[in-house]
Amino acid sequence: MTLLETSLWHGKIYLNGWVEGRGGILPVTEPATGSSLGSVGAATTEDALEAATAAAAAQVDWAKRRPEERAAVLRRAGQLFEEYAEEIQGWIVRESGGIPPKAQLETHIAANECYEAAGLPGHPHGDVLTSNEDRWSFARRLPAGVVSVIAPFNFPLILSIRSVAPAIALGNSVLLKPDPRTAVSGGVVLMRIFEEAGLPAGVLQLLPGGADVGAAVVEAPEVRIISFTGSTPAGRKVGEAAARHLKRAHLELGGNNALIVLPGADLEKAVSAGAFGSFMHQGQICMTTGRHVVHESIHDEYVALLAAKANGLPVGDPAQEQVALGPIIDEKQRTHIDSIVQDSVAAGGTLSAGGTSEGLFYRPTVLSGLSSENRAWTDEIFGPVAPVISFSTIDEAIDLVNSSEFGLSVGILGDVGLAMTVADRIHSGKIHINEQTVSDEANSPFGGVGASGTGSRFGGAAANIEAFTETQWLTMRPEIAPYPF
Repeated sequence: MTLLETSLWHGKIYLNGWVEGRGGILPVTEPATGSSLGSVGAATTEDALEAATAAAAAQVDWAKRRPEERAAVLRRAGQLFEEYAEEIQGWIVRESGGIPPKAQLETHIAANECYEAAGLPGHPHGDVLTSNEDRWSFARRLPAGVVSVIAPFNFPLILSIRSVAPAIALGNSVLLKPDPRTAVSGGVVLMRIFEEAGLPAGVLQLLPGGADVGAAVVEAPEVRIISFTGSTPAGRKVGEAAARHLKRAHLELGGNNALIVLPGADLEKAVSAGAFGSFMHQGQICMTTGRHVVHESIHDEYVALLAAKANGLPVGDPAQEQVALGPIIDEKQRTHIDSIVQDSVAAGGTLSAGGTSEGLFYRPTVLSGLSSENRAWTDEIFGPVAPVISFSTIDEAIDLVNSSEFGLSVGILGDVGLAMTVADRIHSGKIHINEQTVSDEANSPFGGVGASGTGSRFGGAAANIEAFTETQWLTMRPEIAPYPF
């Protein structure tokens, strides 16, 4: 039997076991061809509330398990991601439209996320505090309880596992709501991996569904923490709902990330970096290079080389041929991308490459001659579009970057000394010198500022322990303290 044998999960959700969802079924569709890949169950609000109650019950026993027991489950999960990598990658390619190297990256990082999380149960979970009283004083970290993880379609496996693994490792139970468009890669895969790894039933619940299910996993009384990755508008709603219920929400949202190309930068390498940053996975990444800020002395040549690079990149079905770009996830997103491109050209921008599509296959696009008010410059496009603007002074470049409401990732290419001084003046959750904007590692803090989210709440022991535990103050005396009453 394969890991993803469809007879186990076809048309089902996971609520203390594989069962039919009360909402019927959700089709699993291949965007490149429109073909059906199967179906998953559709959860309802009632399912979500029942799952939250069940998860809270399961969490009590799970939190009591020895650290070595929880660590062993996470290590085994990492091994399973490696053992079943090829099978999982096939689903990622067909369901998300990603090219094989992108799918390979997802399974590789998923395994690493589990290995990193396996160290969390044995990590120090508190501090010994000083006290002016005759007592011992401690601050200790305890599992929060039930954590809801809401993940998007673009990197469905990574953007689910990076919250699921540490939350479970730290003694929590999890309600996982994947995007319905990638419910297998971002949901069923994780459920099956942890089943095989020996995670007790109920600690992880799988609830594919729509916005109503998303609202339910935020509002369920048992849920203490929400980990959300997605668009800024949706994140604002999640944050507002969480605040009303006095819950913590970790929000990793959109980005309109800038790549600064300094004077004297190696043009060939800079163009390669810029193309990767803008066109990787069809630009459907929160860290995608959405703005190219290029010094005026090399701007025209940079645009010409980037356009030539874009024109030479093959686009097609990644499951059938070797391509650089696959399909956009669905028609709604393709229309959104094209509307921004066409509006930008109508507003005076120059279409230097691309701007056309066949079905869901959108050509890598380069836009130049833009003003800083152009829609292609101000909006998160979430597609394979590279807008380019020139700058004359370093102050101007910094102002162009910092003028965006987003602050997720910035790349700076060129002289390291100059890049360091620029980096100190940039408002961003991540800065990469002599790299483009798309980068992530399981042991590194990840997050953005401004409209990009609530800061680094993912990655690394410190961030994960902060994200998925509660701090309790504990004092102890050798005998009952004397009081004046």
